[in-house]
Amino acid sequence: MSHDKAILTCALTGVLTNPKQHPVPVTPEQMAAQARQAFDAGASIMHVHVRAQQEGMGHMPSWDPDVAQDVVDAIRQACPGVVINLTTGVIGKDISGPLACIRRVRPEIAACNAGSLNYLKLKEDGSWAWPPMVFDNPVAKVQQFLDVMQETGTHPEFECFDVGIVRSVTMYIKNGMLGPDMGRPEYNLVMGVASGMPCDARLLELLPEWMAPGAVWQTTLIGRQEIWPVHQKTADLGGMLRTGLEDTFYLPDGSRASGNGPLIEALARCARNARRGIASPAEARQMLGLKA
Repeated sequence: MSHDKAILTCALTGVLTNPKQHPVPVTPEQMAAQARQAFDAGASIMHVHVRAQQEGMGHMPSWDPDVAQDVVDAIRQACPGVVINLTTGVIGKDISGPLACIRRVRPEIAACNAGSLNYLKLKEDGSWAWPPMVFDNPVAKVQQFLDVMQETGTHPEFECFDVGIVRSVTMYIKNGMLGPDMGRPEYNLVMGVASGMPCDARLLELLPEWMAPGAVWQTTLIGRQEIWPVHQKTADLGGMLRTGLEDTFYLPDGSRASGNGPLIEALARCARNARRGIASPAEARQMLGLKA
């Protein structure tokens, strides 16, 4: 499905990035300020991770619904009309934290991690960067998330880390797991995780063929300046665009980004290079089939 306009999503902060080493926002005030920069640059959707607010703990995630509410309220106040996209990713069977946050915040969109992945990374000497782990997202866990999203009127963005996960999402849709009032099917192609899909523009020619009819797709590209030609290819092929300090610290020229605003400015240039406009929040809602 081709789209004349591109939806820009800003991934504001991410999961574990240390704010002492990188310019990632942590407090509600910092999140709101970074969101406003991205909003002014054209982002209509903010992908929100919530961090622990205790002193010295800002590099750790939080699933406290009160903190989630404070962060989302601050972003909404700073960016009138913005669309909130809440993270949900957790390892293991206990998903009570993400579900509590969805129920409290009632975001218009939430991530729905759509399949399991061996989450691996090597150091240059061939040793593991961290102990090999599984990001487990079996179908029963996906269904639990979808049930609560149905309850709260939240649209699922299916996170696809590998080709088989893209095909699995198409099966979920055919099986009826995506409710008729949950919006248009949306695939997020996550590329650049070392043990997942590579950040390779050639895959973008193929993967839409394996998606449900009428689907919207976007790319989340993890890496340094090498991601930017793939962002451009996404824009050229009609995909939606996402970046932010969760995904990269580097601008197209290889310099380090001072915050989310410059990254979204660069993403907007990709859309314009493809002769596409930038979708407003209202247009993004319409394109995704969200409830007005």
